[in-house]
Amino acid sequence: MKLSYIIIPLITVLTAGIGSLLTSGGMSWYKSINLPSWTPAGSIIGAIWTTIFILSAASALIVWNTSANMGQTRLSWIAGVFIANAVLNVLWSYLFFNQHLIAPAIFEAGILGLSVIALIVLIWPISELAALLLFPYAGWVCFATYLTYSVWLLNR
Repeated sequence: MKLSYIIIPLITVLTAGIGSLLTSGGMSWYKSINLPSWTPAGSIIGAIWTTIFILSAASALIVWNTSANMGQTRLSWIAGVFIANAVLNVLWSYLFFNQHLIAPAIFEAGILGLSVIALIVLIWPISELAALLLFPYAGWVCFATYLTYSVWLLNR
């Protein structure tokens, strides 16, 4: 068995776990602030994130396991952007739920979205399927950025 089948899911679970811990630690604050009426229920948000993490791990596995077809430099860039994306993902939860810094979380979410777009662009020439698996992530981050902005407007 290839080591990537252990490491990539492990990194994905670690990222999701840290983000979940940060999020759950800020739920009492979150329940006390004003939210738009169209804010999805927590169970829906959790299901969406679970799906996104599964699709992202599948995308990373496809790319990594077809790495023989690409140069080491390109693979290093893709791996670096995946890692940066994981850090940005956790950072948003930290800024928003842990530190209650809504305005900086808006900008951070925008950067997170750019990292997803960068992954799609970098991955597309290698595997269209792997790139397409990231489209729901890009769409959700756009929605979440707008939701964060709306929360900021209601609570400033």
